[in-house]
Amino acid sequence: GNIRNTEKLSYDKQHQYEIMVTAFDCGQKHATEDVLVRVNVKPVCKPGWQDWDKRIEYKPGSGSIPLFPSIHLETCDGPVSSIHTTIELQTNYIGKGCDRETYSEKSLQKLCGASSGAIDLLPSPSTTTNWTAGLVMDNNDIIFKFDGKQGAKIPDGIVPKNLTDQFTITLWMKHGPSPGLRAEKETILCNSDKTEMNRHHYALYVHNCRLVFLLRKDFDQADTFRPAEFHWKLDQICDKEWHYYIVNVEFPVVTLYMDGTTYEPYLVTNDWPIHPSHIAMQLTVGACWQGGEVTKPRFAQYFHGSLASLTIRPGKIESQKVISCLQACKEGLDINSLESLGQGIKYHFNPSQSVLVMEGDDIENINQALRKVSYINSRQFPTAGVRRLKVSSKVQCFGEDVCINIPDIDAYVMVFQANEPKITITGMDHFARPAAQFESERGVILLPDIRIVSTVTKMEHPVDLKEHDRADKPVIVEEMLHNLDFCDVLVMGAELDPEQECLELDHVELQGKHLDATNSTAGYSIYGVDSMFNYEQVLRQIRYRNWDTAATFDRKFRVKCSELNGRYMSNEFNLEVNILHSSNSNFMDHVNHMIVQPQFLQSVHQPEGSVSAVHNSVVPSVATIVIIICVSILIFVITLGVYRIRTAHQHSSADHDGSKDNEMDWDDSALTITVNPMEKYEKPHQIEEESEEEDIEDEEEDTTSAESDESEEEEEEEEEEEVIVQKGDKQNATRQAQLEWD
Repeated sequence: GNIRNTEKLSYDKQHQYEIMVTAFDCGQKHATEDVLVRVNVKPVCKPGWQDWDKRIEYKPGSGSIPLFPSIHLETCDGPVSSIHTTIELQTNYIGKGCDRETYSEKSLQKLCGASSGAIDLLPSPSTTTNWTAGLVMDNNDIIFKFDGKQGAKIPDGIVPKNLTDQFTITLWMKHGPSPGLRAEKETILCNSDKTEMNRHHYALYVHNCRLVFLLRKDFDQADTFRPAEFHWKLDQICDKEWHYYIVNVEFPVVTLYMDGTTYEPYLVTNDWPIHPSHIAMQLTVGACWQGGEVTKPRFAQYFHGSLASLTIRPGKIESQKVISCLQACKEGLDINSLESLGQGIKYHFNPSQSVLVMEGDDIENINQALRKVSYINSRQFPTAGVRRLKVSSKVQCFGEDVCINIPDIDAYVMVFQANEPKITITGMDHFARPAAQFESERGVILLPDIRIVSTVTKMEHPVDLKEHDRADKPVIVEEMLHNLDFCDVLVMGAELDPEQECLELDHVELQGKHLDATNSTAGYSIYGVDSMFNYEQVLRQIRYRNWDTAATFDRKFRVKCSELNGRYMSNEFNLEVNILHSSNSNFMDHVNHMIVQPQFLQSVHQPEGSVSAVHNSVVPSVATIVIIICVSILIFVITLGVYRIRTAHQHSSADHDGSKDNEMDWDDSALTITVNPMEKYEKPHQIEEESEEEDIEDEEEDTTSAESDESEEEEEEEEEEEVIVQKGDKQNATRQAQLEWD
């Protein structure tokens, strides 16, 4: 007999079926034994990659992690002759096409060893670089977006008028197809007449997905045609992706580098030189200034797209090595242990290492090679988010072009957010020095003991802890090392007067470091990607000089540092400097020993808790000295007043004592107790007067009082009544005199 199924079997629903078979004869008597029949359902073979995870997690600082550590290819026993696999890391939506360092262009050029003197035309808005304040900006990556309605004027003096025959223009650009059939020019950079005329001296613009550089030389002895317009036609100009462009000018030769690859112009047109004139020029970004041939000067030829890191370097061009460094990605695909790939595997990376192509004849070798493909991000603080992965494969069989179809792999790498560092600046925040030291040739060092320390706070997540117990997890505070990209020493209050004061730094201190510095009346700026230690060494050498200190008593400064172009900022460290003139120079000896360096709380892992002592520096300021002097004068005046009052009171008491000399023998407190009760009104006043007299009497009066007590004891019983009468008369006389004195 036959066993048939009535519906389709599915391996996913049930792998095996068991059927009991029993035989019956014509008398319906069944067989003595039944037979068990097992039906195994085989899975339908689907060619494709097996055992891979859709989500790959990446923690900053992990180095290189494998993407598919257990992957293998199922071919369903097909006769495979070769396999071609492409792994693509899609990062065009991250920053400028991939995760690159977000330092300023000047800092990156210094890091890559580029020639100095680059001028940033699209800097972050600040008090000194305010021409970009009105532009739409993405703060994280310093990207400026132009919507065809905006332009920026570069102030006079930022870029020299004469760029010489050698100069370099660098920029990041993201641009799409131009709107309209006959699109207008879209200006990236333009130097044109400010008024009267509309001559363009040099410009970089996009026109119909072509990049054009215009350079009109000034008239000289040779009045001849010269190369003036250089055209490049590239698909990348309008693909809405980020690309890095460098225009190297060695007149009459102009070379374009895009993403590190060299491109020669496909068209060069000549033009007459420009005749010299007295008309001033206006340099603009995002549009071109039309100063003539219109009723009112205005912007024209607006740019549509995004720009970043636009710089111009007069007098020098860049080398291929520097150009490759400037546009290098910090993330990409990698292969662990290239030696173990085997001879039968061919592979190829694109320049940015975002695409890897592998080809081989043996399936197992391809499996092993793909397991070694990894993702790496060398940034200490990478951009968090998703990186998409796509793996596409083509399989060829013997005698056939394509025998089986391999579905693509769509996965992604999740890059976690790095722990944010806390940058802390510490040091002596207040000191005083004699005026002579500020007036000396070397001046006074401002930050002799400055320290820059960075810490990160981490929270442990033990696996065995429950959710409600995680509130009591130990907190780890660790010190970490990373680079800085600028530190500013700012002058607080009025700017420095260049006629009498300045900040100084010997440039020999910058040698051997990736650092540069600029000085102005607003402060001193040190920039470049370098270690915190090198920044400390340079900051400790900055000096303040003041060769006319007569009208200056103090100066205040503020120090702040940055990592990743302001993404992580330090605390604002304030410093007050007092200038001691000759009148209070002696005070110097008393205050300098009080200067104590503020303590920095060193971060350690102490789950049980820790106690840290904090020592604050206390340094008298000029205001404190003035307060002390005022209080001293006030105390002196009060003391003098009290002394004069006591002296006057003693004169009053002396007059009163003269009237008492004749009755000293009768001056006894015991007698006042037994006097006539009719004198209640007078006795309280008498007691007060006698108590006041006792407070101010000297030793002589005490002796006289003692003798008076003895004589009064001998004659008390005999002359009691007489004493009362005489004492009453004496009191009236004394009260009258006392009232007149008061």
